Amino acid sequence: MERLKGKVALVTGGALGIGEATAKLFAQEGAKVVVGDIKEQEGNMVVKSILENGGEAIFVKLDVTKEEDWQRAIELTIKTFGKLNILVNNAGISLAKDVEETSLDQWNKVMTVNATGVFLGMKFAIKAMKENGENCAIINRSSIDGQVGEAGLFAYCASKGAVTIMTKSAALACGQKGYKIRVNSVHPGYIHTSLTEEEARGYGLDPKEYLEKVGKMHPIGRIGKPIDVAYLDLYLASDESSWVTGAEFVIDGGWTSQ
Repeated sequence: MERLKGKVALVTGGALGIGEATAKLFAQEGAKVVVGDIKEQEGNMVVKSILENGGEAIFVKLDVTKEEDWQRAIELTIKTFGKLNILVNNAGISLAKDVEETSLDQWNKVMTVNATGVFLGMKFAIKAMKENGENCAIINRSSIDGQVGEAGLFAYCASKGAVTIMTKSAALACGQKGYKIRVNSVHPGYIHTSLTEEEARGYGLDPKEYLEKVGKMHPIGRIGKPIDVAYLDLYLASDESSWVTGAEFVIDGGWTSQ
C-alpha cells in the first residue's frame, strides 16, 4: 500500500474517469496528490474522498491549454508539498467525426487539448522535476488510436499519435541531459467513461447499447474500467519501472491484437 510513499503527483483531468481512478489509487499508495481539472466541483469531490480515506490531496483548477494555469498548478504543488515527482497528463477530449466532417475549429480544439496540453505539461513538469534529484516520472495518456487509425475519430487519432511521438522525444531529451525523469505513454482501448459515452452520442448511438456492443468486440470479453488503466499508471509512476522510458504501454483488452 506504499508503492508511491514520499512522492508527489499531479494528475490532470483528475475529476472524472481514468484521472479520478488514478488520483485515488496514487493516494492509497502513499502519494500526495494534486487533482487538476477545469471541473471544480467534481475535482473537489475527488479530493474530499481522498482526505476521508486518510490520504493527502488538493485541487487546482487547470486548463491544460494555458501556460499560466500550468505555472500556477506546479507552483501550488511545490508550495504545498515541496516538490513534484509524478505528472500524469491524462486530460483529453474526443470528437466523433471523420476527415471530411471535421472543421478547422474542431481540429484546433482537439489538438490543443490533447497534444498541446501534453507538451505544456511536460515542459513545465520537467523544469520542476530536474532539480529535485529524485526519481521522477511523466505518464502521457495516448490511446490505441495513437497507434492505429479509426475513420470516425480523425482529429482524435491525430492528437493521440502526436502524444505517442512527443513522449519518445521527451524521454530521449531527458536521458541525454542526465535527468532522473522517465517519460512513457499509456494507450487505453475502450474504457467506460463519460468520454466514451460522448463518442457514442457523436455517432448517434445510445451509450449503453454502444458500450455493450463494443465490449463484446474485445477478445477479453468486456470494455475496460478506469481502475484497469490506473494500475498501469501506478506501475509507471513507481520506482518499480525505473528502467522504463520512451515506451508505449497498450492496455486494450486485446483490441489491437485482432
